[in-house]
Amino acid sequence: MNLREIVNSSRKMVFFGGAGVSTESGIPDFRSQDGLYHQKYDVPPEVILSADYFRSDPEGFYRFYRDKMLPLWAQPNAAHRKLAEWEEKGTLTAVVTQNIDGLHQKAGSKKVYELHGSVHRNYCTRCRKFFSAEEIAAGTGVPRCSCGGIVKPDVVLYGEPLNEEVVEGAVRAIAQADTLIVAGTSLTVYPAAGFLNYFRGKHLVLINRDPTPLDGACELVLHEKIGEVFSAL
Repeated sequence: MNLREIVNSSRKMVFFGGAGVSTESGIPDFRSQDGLYHQKYDVPPEVILSADYFRSDPEGFYRFYRDKMLPLWAQPNAAHRKLAEWEEKGTLTAVVTQNIDGLHQKAGSKKVYELHGSVHRNYCTRCRKFFSAEEIAAGTGVPRCSCGGIVKPDVVLYGEPLNEEVVEGAVRAIAQADTLIVAGTSLTVYPAAGFLNYFRGKHLVLINRDPTPLDGACELVLHEKIGEVFSAL
């Protein structure tokens, strides 16, 4: 079956996406040749984006975070829009994403499990007051609440656990799906990549520019750009 036939025959699709879903919106990924982790910094990005670094050098963390992690200008691409359309039609039950950019919701998706959190939610570490991404982007230095507490993005940093409620919802959605479309992810980041082991449905589809460890287990593998594939549907 081709992708169109699989989609048309599905009633409970789930989409599992990574950084490659947003690259066509102009947001760089992490591990490709031009990705964030291949750029040169005094401190490696994966160190800066750790809980330990945030605690020890919040000034350095926010300098990098505002420069590289807040692409508030980005707009949803064809993949984001198609997924929102499928959800509205009732054939897509959930989006599970490793991204923190909020583009799925911006496109209109309602049921989104954000495994690594979102830049659009920021909270005071002392009183839990909410701050928007726009407020964080507009500021300088370390953002502080009126109570004096440091504001932290609601994103999962290295060394932090995933949100249990989000994990349970994502696993449940994947386990109940009849079709799982995996796209834009290298499937090398755990525990997120391990979520695919819960899929027991009929159709497993992979769309990714480069080969992944899951290629041999899929019914359909497309090494193409996600937005172009979805535009053709």
